[in-house]
Amino acid sequence: MMRKRSTRMAALAASAVLFVAACGGDDDAAPAAEPAAEEPAEEPAEEPAEEPAEEPAEEPAEEPAEEPAEEPAEEPAEEPEPEVDELVSAFDANGDGTLTIGVAAAGPRDDEGYYQSLVDFAEAFSAENGFAPPIVSDMIGAEEAAQKMSDLAQQGVDIIFVGASEIAEPLPDLTEQYPDIFWYCNCGAGFPELPGLAQATDWGAAIHYTAGVAMGQILLEQGSTKSVFLGCCELNFEVEAYEAIRFGLQSVDPSLDMEFVSTGDFPFDFDNAANATAAMSAAAADGVTLAYAYLGGALNPVGQLATEEGIAVFSAGPVDICSRDDGINWTGSVVFDGGVYAAQAIRLILSGELTEGTTFQFPTEVGLNGMDVCDPSAETEAALAEAFGLLASYDGDLMGALGAISGAAYSG
Repeated sequence: MMRKRSTRMAALAASAVLFVAACGGDDDAAPAAEPAAEEPAEEPAEEPAEEPAEEPAEEPAEEPAEEPAEEPAEEPAEEPEPEVDELVSAFDANGDGTLTIGVAAAGPRDDEGYYQSLVDFAEAFSAENGFAPPIVSDMIGAEEAAQKMSDLAQQGVDIIFVGASEIAEPLPDLTEQYPDIFWYCNCGAGFPELPGLAQATDWGAAIHYTAGVAMGQILLEQGSTKSVFLGCCELNFEVEAYEAIRFGLQSVDPSLDMEFVSTGDFPFDFDNAANATAAMSAAAADGVTLAYAYLGGALNPVGQLATEEGIAVFSAGPVDICSRDDGINWTGSVVFDGGVYAAQAIRLILSGELTEGTTFQFPTEVGLNGMDVCDPSAETEAALAEAFGLLASYDGDLMGALGAISGAAYSG
């Protein structure tokens, strides 16, 4: 059954599609989150202020009814060619006049979750711009990352998207060995800066604080206090996410809490469906009414089982959860979508705001990341809006609490 998608994430998905068409047709940087958050906050404020002011000024004087209909039709048709040329000029490493993207994914390319979001973007972006299909190397373990990414680099790719910091360790050598390739890492909570690497990060504590607030409100509506976090193996970014959710829960009601359950083998085993579904079954038997699947390849099996048990279930990563017709009754998604980030990163690279050797930290804000509830009650919607508002205003108490959570998570 297709269920209603929340307005803010529907708008985000639409903007990502428009960006792609126009272009061709989590680990320890948390405390730095807020300084970098100011840049993206300025762009949306400037662009809407200019465009609406210009078009209405001309159109009412000439043909109010017809001009608005004609201009939107012309602009997308005229922009693709110059922008494709700009892309080729910026990224064509081997001089063949086109672009081939390589994607290095730590998990399965078809996990319907975090890993697939980046693959889907690369495929859509390449198709829209008339480029060759991307070359995807998935299921890359940390111990084999150097060899697999080296193999990928030798297949004529111009850009390599590295999907997570868990496989980023060989990048100092690889960026030197293949300097003509543009290396971009969606490195979650961060990786040391390298001269040949452009990377994007976010702040896991802030993102998951918004999740905790919404989950807390939903637990109150359920009349329940039992929830579970299904993760891999208590890696530092998992601990950060978990503790931030607990903080959000308890900001709603101090009696609320959440249990962390490891479902994978250390390290980075987010795809263990057998262990994850066993943990979900045990949680259901214990009376849990809300579950967060911080998982990769095990995401959908847990979502399906939670649906069968009547448990509210949230995914980690994808922006499109609320619009899926996959037989899973998703309650929402804690969004940090690799494809959305990559679409933004390409725009930032072309504008010169993100270059090799630098890091861009995405803010936590409505329409980009954080909690997205599929069919929120008015109370949940209001609580979530207040949480995003506190982040946007850089509330001192909140920033201090979240900074402490991140510091504790990464200090080990």
